[in-house]
This record gives sequence, structure tokens and C-alpha cells, in this order.
Amino acid sequence: MATRTDETQPPAPHLADSHDLIRVHGARENNLKDVSIELPKRRLTVFTGVSGSGKSSLVFDTIAAESQRLINETYSAFVQGFMPALARPEVDVLDGLTTAITVDQQRMGGDPRSTVGTATDANAMLRILFSRLGRPHIGSPKAFSFNVASISGAGAVTVQRAGQTVKERRSFSITGGMCPRCEGRGKVSDIDLTQLYDDSKSLSEGALTIPGYKAGGWNYRLYSESGFYDPDKPISKYTKRELRDFLHHEPTRMKIAGINMTYEGLIPRIQKSMLAKDRESMQPHIREFVDRAVTFTTCPDCDGTRLNEGARSSRIGGISIADACAMQISDLAAWVRGLDEPSVAPLLGKLGQTLDSFVEIGLGYLALDRPAGTLSGGEAQRVKMIRHLGSSLTDVTYVFDEPTAGLHPHDIQRMNELLLRLRDKGNTVLVVEHKPELIAIADHVVDLGPGAGTAGGAVCFEGTLEGLRASGTLTGRHLDDRAAVKKTVREPTGTLEIRGASANNLRDVDVDIPLGVLTVVTGVAGSGKSSLVHGSIPAGAGVVSVDQSPIRGSRRSNPATYTGLLDPIRKAFAQANGVKPALFSANSEGACPTCNGAGVVYTDLAMMAGVATTCEECEGKRFEASVLEYRLGGRDISEVLAMPVAEAEEFFGVGEARTPAAHRVLTRLSDVGLGYLTLGQPLTTLSGGERQRLKLATHMGDKGGVYVLDEPTSGLHLADVEQLLGLLDRLVDAGKSVVVVEHHQAVMAHADWIIDLGPGAGHDGGRVVFEGTPADLVTARSTLTGEHLAAYVGGAV
Repeated sequence: MATRTDETQPPAPHLADSHDLIRVHGARENNLKDVSIELPKRRLTVFTGVSGSGKSSLVFDTIAAESQRLINETYSAFVQGFMPALARPEVDVLDGLTTAITVDQQRMGGDPRSTVGTATDANAMLRILFSRLGRPHIGSPKAFSFNVASISGAGAVTVQRAGQTVKERRSFSITGGMCPRCEGRGKVSDIDLTQLYDDSKSLSEGALTIPGYKAGGWNYRLYSESGFYDPDKPISKYTKRELRDFLHHEPTRMKIAGINMTYEGLIPRIQKSMLAKDRESMQPHIREFVDRAVTFTTCPDCDGTRLNEGARSSRIGGISIADACAMQISDLAAWVRGLDEPSVAPLLGKLGQTLDSFVEIGLGYLALDRPAGTLSGGEAQRVKMIRHLGSSLTDVTYVFDEPTAGLHPHDIQRMNELLLRLRDKGNTVLVVEHKPELIAIADHVVDLGPGAGTAGGAVCFEGTLEGLRASGTLTGRHLDDRAAVKKTVREPTGTLEIRGASANNLRDVDVDIPLGVLTVVTGVAGSGKSSLVHGSIPAGAGVVSVDQSPIRGSRRSNPATYTGLLDPIRKAFAQANGVKPALFSANSEGACPTCNGAGVVYTDLAMMAGVATTCEECEGKRFEASVLEYRLGGRDISEVLAMPVAEAEEFFGVGEARTPAAHRVLTRLSDVGLGYLTLGQPLTTLSGGERQRLKLATHMGDKGGVYVLDEPTSGLHLADVEQLLGLLDRLVDAGKSVVVVEHHQAVMAHADWIIDLGPGAGHDGGRVVFEGTPADLVTARSTLTGEHLAAYVGGAV
């Protein structure tokens, strides 16, 4: 009799379902030390570790970068030629990768015309909506775009028809929405001519005072040899025609010294070369000139809306597209939901969904006309998240860089829910994060370290949150740290009065900021903190402002060049050896001629990733061999640039190499916890937290009595926050006044005085809801911040 098989036995799993891990073996990118790790798919994995321990190198530069490179390789060679060429990361095996979507904290486009609306799809949908429903009807969606100018033209064209050449008259016109006065920027610039030239001098005497217009240079010769006016005649004596040719002449081709050049008036030339650029991307000396010579005012023709009269005249229910873009997004979402037009129902549904995503992610307080360049790193990251929230894609790897940056503890819960929702749709979510509130929701935790820089790059722990707590690693030990509220607070030495502050959403705020103490300005995201601090405390005499604008630097930039440390070092080398300081710069005379001081030789391979090979001539030292023969304290310049900050501080502090100016800068770098960085490490390899602290160290040398810091804990590990509090205490004890915009409860608890803004965001905020000591805030629990701070310190004062 045949035996019956057990029908309850489950079928064997399909082979396709066995690929449930991302395997990384032998990762050596940046400071990673042959890291091997297996990450579960369709789970939330959080990467922790001190700033500079290798988290971004593993997640962004290895896993996400290789995924992106493999996707790019699926396109044809022709298409790849238009895409950024990515090198394969330094890793032996990467297996089980899925499509990676990176949501980082890079600031959004610096173009002056880029807004929150244009950076998402919201503006495009609004333009279509107004082109269909707006009355009077003025044209296609282009008629509502401030990036499209209205143009028209007519002329004769020659066409071949039936073997004959026929001339026909053709005309065309494009109706755009751009304001012709400000060209869609919303602001117009007025140039102070006295900052461009000294009119008592002639061009031959060096009248031009613009950076880059040095007497004898090509920019200068363009004007002095143009022939439109006498270069030996003082500018104040020019006739009306000569002054027009000098300042406003239209572009004209001409030869100067046998070279074809384009001459145009000084003002349009400066507007194109300097004013069309984003201010933050300018070199410091150019930015200083622009700040001095140019005043930006709201365009009087469009009242800052960027749109021409036609685009503003078309309305839906009394609302123009300019009114819609100026509304707070939460209000705009309600307005869109109130439109009942079956003819555009799918568009209204999609637009409403996009606007609701802003509200859901905690950005309902923004307006679509907000310039994208003014968003903080955390806001920019969340705006990028919006396009992924409603996505139907699954089995995607989402990679986030500190998604809680810039979030109040109240908002972190909402961010956690969004990350879990992405995971629950069947996606792999990888998060680089320091906040315990987000680490708490992880399915899997990877802790890197044990230290930063060369002392990091290894996996210290891998497993569950409970396992991390018991692991004894630096993160595990500090995970449950709770700063206690100060028993006694410092007495202020004076007050900084702010009266009638009304920038952005502030509602005529009057507040006294105490001086000589540590003051923390807090409140939910969008409550008006930065508007109050940066908008009402002018960064000028006596005020040192360290905001969140990013450090810009090429692969030639390093901590030594950025902080100005290299200048005293070069002078010390030059003095000790009796030669020129320029020899000790890899960007100047001392550079290796083969690699031009880069240390590596780059070979461009068109659509494939370029190859960087160590320069054989200088062996990566960046300097000519003859320069390396000069020594200071027994070390050559390449050996000094290879030193960590801590070692260099000792080296330049005593003995033959003693250089007080260099030692002061190095002490500041150590104070902010960057003692492990090497002086010559390229800025492009630094993490976000390291760049922020490098900036802070640079500004600590500024002369000023009031320090204004914007979220200095951004990118800092729990253990580093303790060091930052010590630094803030030292600044206050040295007689400085420190004002910090911050959400971190440890910094709030450590403050002498707290100013809490709220109660909500956008038009629900902009008011001072609490002023007093941290102990009073915990006792009162009258605000959202008070409740979260009380929970953080366990209610104990």
C-alpha cells in the first residue's frame, strides 16, 4: 500500500526569494578598514558612530554609489556621455544591491530663480491649472512661468517646394510669464558707481576698483584700449556719449592686441559675470565687493512675485498664481481641495496629494515662492523626500543622511512614521543618524568606529538596539545619556534688545537676549528661530554668525587652506630657509609640475569613470623635489601637511618650529574636536559634521563679543555633544555672549536662558511663547518644547 505524503509540509522556498541580504565584503573607501557586513533587505537599518567614523563612506560612497554606477551602465554609451562618470568604489564584493535612491542634505539649487515650487512638481501643476481655469485666459502654461520671457519675431524664410525656391514671410510669438524688469528674479539690483571706479582718475591711472580688473589685465585692457573714449581722460570729464559707451554699450566684437574680444558696457558685463551667480558660490573677495557695490531691492513692477502683469491678471475665484504661490502650503492645499472642476479632476487630485505631502512631512509652513537656496539642509532633504512618499515602487533602497537634522523632538516622531511607512511598502531603508529617538525604531543597527578618521573605519557592533546598549561601544554607552538641568545659571551682564522683529513669519516680536550667558533659541521647525536670530541680530561689529551655509571647497582645499593655517606655516618655512613663501604652496610655485600640485594625475575616459593615479614624479606629495629639501623642525612641508591636528599643535607649540599664529588656529581645531584630521586632508572627504565644526573653528578666531550659532549639534555624535557643551562654556567663561539656535535637549538643559518660539510653524508661529531658565521651562511644561525637555530629563529639575 502506497504511503501518503504529508500534505501539511510547506513547499520549499523559491530560489528567487533567497536574495534577502545586501553583502559588502572588503570595503576600503576613504577611511574604511576592509569592512565586511551583511544588511537585511526590506528592513530599517541605522548606521551610528562618531562624526568621521566612516558611516557616509560605507552607505553613500560604497553601497549607494555602486548601485548608481550599475544603473548608469545600463544606458547606451551615448547617453552615459551626458551623465556624471562614477568610479567603482574600493570594495572587493558588493552583492544583492537594489536600485538606490539617495536623499542627502545637499542644499538645493543655488540658482536665484529656483524656488520650492520649481524644485518640486507643484509649480508645473499650478501653471497647467491656471492655463485651463484662469480668467481671463492668457495662454499656455508658459504664460504663467517666471522662467519664460515673452518674445515675438517676424521675417522671411526660404523653403524648397516642388523643385523651386520660394520665399515666405513667417512670424512667431511666445507668451511667457517672466517680469521683464527683474527677469523673473523678484529683485532688482542697483549698482553704486562709486564702488566701480574712481571718477577723478583716468583709466590709464587705474580708475577701476573692481576685483579682477587689475591694470594691465585683459578685463582692464578691454576698456582702456577699446577706442570709445580717451584712456588718459578722467572719467568725471567724459561726455554723455562716452559715459554711455563706457557703462551701457551693447556687446560689440573688436580686436585688442590682435585678439578677438567682445566689448560691452561695464554695468551689463558685471551683471552677467557677478550678479547672475548665487551669492554663496562666490569667492569671498567677490562676495565682499558685491555686498559693498550692489543693493538688492524688491522689483517695483512685479512686487517681488517674479511674474508679469498678464500672468498676475488671470485668476481662479479671485486668486492669481502669484497669490497661490505666496500662500502657506497648508492653506494652499485647503484652497485646491475646495476647487470643484471635473474637467481637471486628475490634476487637482495629484496637486492636492503633493501639497498634502508637504504638510505630512512637516513643511506645511513653507510657501511655493520661497527661494530654494534659503532652505536649511534638513528642509532641503525633506523637500526631496516628497517625490518618494507617494511612489508605487517597491524593493528600492532608500538612503537617508540624518533625516532628523533641523527637527524639533516633536517633529521626529512624524519622521519616524514616514521612514517606517517606506520600509513597510517592501523597501530597504538605510539611515545615517545620531538621534536616539530614531535609532530606537531600527530593525538593525550598525555602529562604526571606534574613533574618527584613521582611528575609525571598523564595524564595532552589528545587531539589535538592545544588543547595542549592552555592547559597551561609545554609542552604546552614550545612548541613554541625559543631561541634567543646570542647578544654578549665570547672571547676564547686559541685554541685547530686539524690538518689532517682523522678518518672514515673526509677529512684531519684542525680546531681550541676555548677554554674557549661554542663550538657546528653540521651537518647532518653521516657528521663526532663524528669522529672529539672523534677521534681527545683524552680523556686523561685535557679532560672529556661524550659519548652516555649506563649506564649498575643491579637492585642492583642505583644513590648512580653509582656516588660513597654511599662511603662517609657509612664512615659517620661508623664514627658516631664506626662500619665498610661494614655494610651500601646492597651488603656486612649489607645485609638482607633473600633477600641478594635485598629488594625483586624472585621466578622462569619456563616458567611463575617470582614473586617478598617484603622481609618479612626487609620489603623491604634491610638491617639487627641491621644495622637499627645505625643512622646519626636521620636517618638510609634505610631512607637516600629513600630520594630524593634535600632533601639529604640539609641533608648532614649542622648539624650533614654534609658530604662535599657526598654534592658535590648531588649538581652535582641537577645541572643536577635530584633533584627528590631517592638515592636508581634502575638504571633499570630510563629513557634514566635520565641515560644520571646521567652520566654527575658523570663526572662533573672529573678533566679536556675541557668537550666534545655528544648530551646532548637526552631524554630531552623542559623545561629541558633550565636548561641544564644554566649548560653549569656555566661550561664555571667556566673556563672550553665545546665542544658539538648537533643538537638542542636552543643549537646552545646559542653557542659562531659553527663548521658545511657537506655538506652531508658519503663520501659527512667530511668537515668543516662553522666556526663562531651563528649570522654569521644565516645571511649567507650558509649551511643546517644555513637555519634551521634561520627558528628556525625566521631570527632575
